[in-house]
Amino acid sequence: MKRACVLLADGFEETEALTVADLLRRAGTEVTLAAVSDGLFVTGANGITVQADAFLRDTDLSDTDLLVLPGGMPGTTNLESCKTVQETIDTFDRQKKYIGAICAAPAILLGKAHRLAGRRATCYPGMESYLSEGTAVTDPVVVSDHFITSRGIGTAIPFALQLIELLFGRGKAASVAEGVVSSWK
Repeated sequence: MKRACVLLADGFEETEALTVADLLRRAGTEVTLAAVSDGLFVTGANGITVQADAFLRDTDLSDTDLLVLPGGMPGTTNLESCKTVQETIDTFDRQKKYIGAICAAPAILLGKAHRLAGRRATCYPGMESYLSEGTAVTDPVVVSDHFITSRGIGTAIPFALQLIELLFGRGKAASVAEGVVSSWK
């Protein structure tokens, strides 16, 4: 069983987090929505409140294959200010486990923290300066080693399908894409 953890902080971009969680679950991934706040009810950037499955601080991620960092403001900066989030990203990076980041998250959580040096990456338009140690591109989704980055809410489905392809192969990603009537190729 493949496992993923999607981090939720107040102000997260709802579509980026929930689309990824939904499509990963459709593919057969065990997905944990992990709150980094003091409560399991986390309110997104657009006022939608979601109940997380667990607190990040109490979640054993040793068997987790993928860490997902949604964007949104102030969600991304709330993730950035959480010491446990920073330690979790560092652990996944050291272990070369997949780290998916979308919208502002590639810039703020990966680029600003010098985690993308020498790699290609994409992020929300206007935040490319944070990717200066790597190569900023405008592709909707970029895979560079174990980092998967994406531009924003409009790329959430291709981002999720790319994560599925990495975890399960192209056939599973194509099957999920067909099931949700996506033109992903």
